[in-house]
Order: sequence, then structure tokens, then C-alpha cells
Amino acid sequence: MKALFLLAALLGLTACGDIQYAAYHINGGNHSLSLTREQAYAGSEWDTALVVARYPDCQRRYPLKGVVSDRIKMDVYRTGPGVFILNAGKRWYVTETATCRFEQYKEAPPEPGELMGVFQIKDGQLQFVDKAPKAPAAGAAKAAAPQ
Repeated sequence: MKALFLLAALLGLTACGDIQYAAYHINGGNHSLSLTREQAYAGSEWDTALVVARYPDCQRRYPLKGVVSDRIKMDVYRTGPGVFILNAGKRWYVTETATCRFEQYKEAPPEPGELMGVFQIKDGQLQFVDKAPKAPAAGAAKAAAPQ
């Protein structure tokens, strides 16, 4: 009986998977792009999806088939207000937040736009690293000005 309980406990622990997500909040507002990855059980393959949102009007989840999410690196470029081009290896996508549309390019776009950041795995965790240039704080600009 003791062995049966131990076996059941071990099977329960191996059944635990993981869910991770990282978000790029656009202009701190109600628009966002989120990357999620889900693992059914420990050691299984990850399923990756992109969630495009503009609250409260739309939110859509798009599976990213063929994207290797255990070492994913997805660059996020902005081409215009609410329009983004995403790149993961040889795969290129375009999305926009006005209607939460998303589609894959057949070939790489000639100019993807301004790099805003990258979704990546660091220390086993999915994260978004912001690459957008930051405006200097008001006090920092005065301090840097020549006297």
C-alpha cells in the first residue's frame, strides 16, 4: 500500500507542466502584445502563442506553429501606430492592434521598422526586453547641460 501511494505521488509530480507569459504594453495603455508558452507536463514540448489585445474591443490568441519555444527569440518592430512586425528565426509575422489581426509573411519584409524589443528566454523564463530608446528625465537633461 505504501509503494502504491509513493508511485501515485511521483506520477502526480511528473504531470505538472508550466505556463509562462511575457507582455509588451504599448505606450503604457490598453494595447499589448503577449507571448505565452505552455507545457502540458514537465519535459514535454512547449506550445507557443501570441496574444494581440486592445482592451476592451478585441483580444485574439494565435498559435505559433513551428516556433521552438525552449530557446525562442522574437524581435518586435513597430512600423506605424499599432502595427508591428515580428521575427522569430526565418518566420516573419505582421500584427496590428486596431482589430487584433495577425498573419505570417511568405517572405521577409524589406524593412521591418523600429526595433521595440525582444521576447526571449533567460534563465528558463520567458521575458520581454524593451529596446525602445528612452527619453532622458528632465533633471538628467539639466545636469548634463554645459554650464
